[in-house]
Amino acid sequence: MDDPRFGSPPLDALGAPVPLPPDPSSTPPDSIGDAPALASAVLPAVDRKHASTNFLVHLQFSLLALTIALYIITFVVQAFRIPSGSMEDTLLIGDYLLVDKTHFAPSGLWHRILPYRAIRRGDIVVFRYPVDPRQHFVKRVVGLPSDRIRLWHGRVYVNGSVLAEPYAVFKEHYPDEFRDNFPRGNWFNENVSVNWASQLQSLVKDGLLIVPRGQYFVLGDNRDQSLDSRYWGFVPRENIIGRPLLIYFSVAQAADSDDEDVATDAPDGKLFTLRARISHLLDDLRWHRILRLAP
Repeated sequence: MDDPRFGSPPLDALGAPVPLPPDPSSTPPDSIGDAPALASAVLPAVDRKHASTNFLVHLQFSLLALTIALYIITFVVQAFRIPSGSMEDTLLIGDYLLVDKTHFAPSGLWHRILPYRAIRRGDIVVFRYPVDPRQHFVKRVVGLPSDRIRLWHGRVYVNGSVLAEPYAVFKEHYPDEFRDNFPRGNWFNENVSVNWASQLQSLVKDGLLIVPRGQYFVLGDNRDQSLDSRYWGFVPRENIIGRPLLIYFSVAQAADSDDEDVATDAPDGKLFTLRARISHLLDDLRWHRILRLAP
């Protein structure tokens, strides 16, 4: 008999008692009905998997970016700084260049696939210095293979004709037979490399220097202040790296960092010196040359 204190149990349509739902407090903690326990077990695993996926994606992207950067630096462009005035007024001391390493055509299949072209007279080239390949020089090509070269009173003659050089500048006023009347002047000069001095006479015929096959004769645009092919010889084709593509930064030759004015006026040495150097840098920037295509 039903306990009257708790009332009668609910009946269905046929008068049978309807079973009551189980007491939540009696459900086993590891059963499917234990939602808090399930969430605490699943969510941390999902977060760990998501974090691991993000890490792999970032790692792959970083490796791809590094690979592209290394490819560009190795095969496409290379950065250089102009340290001397031998190419003034075309390239100035303190110009920072990106050099196009793909412009000049190598031999083989790549010549037909990529936009290469042969080296021409008048091209500016960056090359490994033949005397010391660890150094890099930048000069202008004046003589191609088989050309007959001579300088007379500073003017360049190629194959019997004077070369038009609107880019050439002359900043020295004293005559120099070796420099200005090459190779018909004095055969010896204090700036001439030993190997070139011993070879020079054997390469001259009828007062003309004959450029050998696979070699190039180069001069600086600042014709009176350039140690170039007159002083150390030809540039082999394999030494040529490329041509200047972009002046990406340019700053005038910096003042001596030990400038006494900076140190004397400094109320707070390090801070003032840093501010002064930044100020000097901003004053020395050649804004009109930055991000300018190289000539």
